[in-house]
Amino acid sequence: MTSRDSKAAVAFLAPALILLGFFRLWPAARSLAESLRGWSGAEARAFVGLANYRYLFQEDPVFWSSVQVTLKYAVIASPITVAAALGLAFLLRGKGRRLSFLRTLCFLPSAVSLSVMAVVWGLMLDPYYGLANSILKRLGVPPQPFLSSTNQALACLILIAVWRNAGYWMMFFLAGMESIPKEVYEASALDGASSQQQAWRITIPLLARTMSFVLVANTTFNFVTFAPVFILTRGGPIGSTNLLMYEAYKSAFVYLDPGRAMAMSSLTLLGVLILSIVQLKLARARFEC
Repeated sequence: MTSRDSKAAVAFLAPALILLGFFRLWPAARSLAESLRGWSGAEARAFVGLANYRYLFQEDPVFWSSVQVTLKYAVIASPITVAAALGLAFLLRGKGRRLSFLRTLCFLPSAVSLSVMAVVWGLMLDPYYGLANSILKRLGVPPQPFLSSTNQALACLILIAVWRNAGYWMMFFLAGMESIPKEVYEASALDGASSQQQAWRITIPLLARTMSFVLVANTTFNFVTFAPVFILTRGGPIGSTNLLMYEAYKSAFVYLDPGRAMAMSSLTLLGVLILSIVQLKLARARFEC
């Protein structure tokens, strides 16, 4: 690459890097810095070092409960979403108006605002007047409590996450499938490979990079989920949906303890970073061997 090409690349990347630094890196750095302070009032702050972190690890059972709920949510929602997205990509790849229309329908949920989506799902899952229980009643199934049940609330949030995100990640898998040379499929067909064998032996292995990116990005998104919890469950019932980001919000704006909230946010960021690195290595080892 020539010096002129390097300058052109930097010029094109500069706006994105500036926005990334301003809206992502700077807030993360500020959050880390503020997590080292103690707050005794609106403006009164004092450097306390790792006291907020020691409190979280040693004296805060609510934090550990939120960690468990968040891990459960992410560990279940992420693979289901990725599997659903990959399945949709296999079903809807190809050309034609019908397939294009179906792909658009699958993608539409991701274009809806999180707040609007949560409100609509809240109306559908209402245990008394919701559409879901109306359908179950016609099928002869007893009404379900859904979001008001400690056993069903988190599962409902996972269902909502899969419904909203599967169509979005499907587009990444479709793009990855389009990049696979057709000659590879033609050569395998001449050797007698069936469609199922082509999918398992060619398509999925060659989607390794796309799979890694989708898995990491979707897991990261699940770890920082906030809007559906805030609108639908407020962390309940009895803390069964109290995800880390919602607990951090309560700590900052309800309990007026920003130091604890910043410490939780910083730990969440660190956890997501470590998990992303592990996922990338495991995915590459599995699909590139």
